[in-house]
Amino acid sequence: MIKKFIPDQYVPSVYDIDIEVLKEKGIKGIITDLDNTLVEWDRKDATEELLEWLQKLEDEGFEVVIVSNNNEKRVHTFAAPHGLTFIHSAKKPFSKAFRAACRLMNLQHSEAVVIGDQLLTDILGGNRAGFHTILVVPVAATDGILTKFNRSIEQRVFRAMKRKGLIEWEKK
Repeated sequence: MIKKFIPDQYVPSVYDIDIEVLKEKGIKGIITDLDNTLVEWDRKDATEELLEWLQKLEDEGFEVVIVSNNNEKRVHTFAAPHGLTFIHSAKKPFSKAFRAACRLMNLQHSEAVVIGDQLLTDILGGNRAGFHTILVVPVAATDGILTKFNRSIEQRVFRAMKRKGLIEWEKK
């Protein structure tokens, strides 16, 4: 069971993901979490750096869908001004929203990756659904109340994975 929590990649931020390597692997779609993956959980709008990254993805031919457990108002407020497709109230780690994101992009799951900052929602959900998963360091050191609970469990999972030799990198 613990292996379902192990991401395929672990990078400091979305900006450290090698887009060329993804293209070489046949990846055409990005399914990404919002809060503490793209921006701080309490930031209402995208940063200039994020908008440049999203534009680069578009220029390289990638589709992007935000899949968030947050409510419609939060995700719409962030995504709509930038024309981003999104799924709110996703109920991650259940796989239904990940599959729906692929349908929105008209892609097979082998053509998409899941990016997120949480083992218990993004990585577990992506792995359970058979996606390539990429864990990023949370953008902010703080979290909303529900995420704080998840983080405490996540720390135990990280320690267990490290003890069992299942990961070689350190949680930042």
